[in-house]
Amino acid sequence: MNWFVALGFSLSLTLFGLRSVVALSFDIKSGDLKCIHDEMDKDEIVVGTYAITDGPTSKVSIEVKDSKGHTFFQKSDATSGKFTFSSEVEDSFDVCFRCLGASGVVDTREVFIDIKQGDEAKNIDAIAQAKDLKPVEIELKKIEYFTDSIVRDFVAMHKRADAMRDINASTHSRVLYFSMFSILCLIALAVWQVLYLRSYFKSKKLIE
Repeated sequence: MNWFVALGFSLSLTLFGLRSVVALSFDIKSGDLKCIHDEMDKDEIVVGTYAITDGPTSKVSIEVKDSKGHTFFQKSDATSGKFTFSSEVEDSFDVCFRCLGASGVVDTREVFIDIKQGDEAKNIDAIAQAKDLKPVEIELKKIEYFTDSIVRDFVAMHKRADAMRDINASTHSRVLYFSMFSILCLIALAVWQVLYLRSYFKSKKLIE
């Protein structure tokens, strides 16, 4: 029974950890530009590995950059490799592949990309080999990493919720002040119209 509980707990942690893993493959033709967009937390490590099939005439370049256009990694005529980067602030990033070929020739290449973030980017197996951990200890280490990741995610979500609540409160206050100002302007306009009409009617001797 304990094994089922442990298995369920491990699966749940693994599902949470999948948030930080992107592994996919796609075809890219000559002249195409394809990008993968994702988010990253502050001081979070991002590790990506890629492999591109051979092509007779085309060349594929890869570029990794943040939302401000800062380039983390760039390589032309890429075939396979690995890139690692992190950001000092919470930001987004794009991994872009561009296929360039001879004019009039359509060449198709297949791209394999695996992106890991946070605890998934840590090479737990290498840590296990360096420390001579047993298989059970490796699994416990993975659970520890995933648990820490979940805690950090909840803390980040709580901070975002607080920030959104502050923004909503500020917006509500501004709307309230604007509404009060609009009402005062309408009252002032109504008073001015009454006084103006009263003065006009007096000048025409319609009222005393």
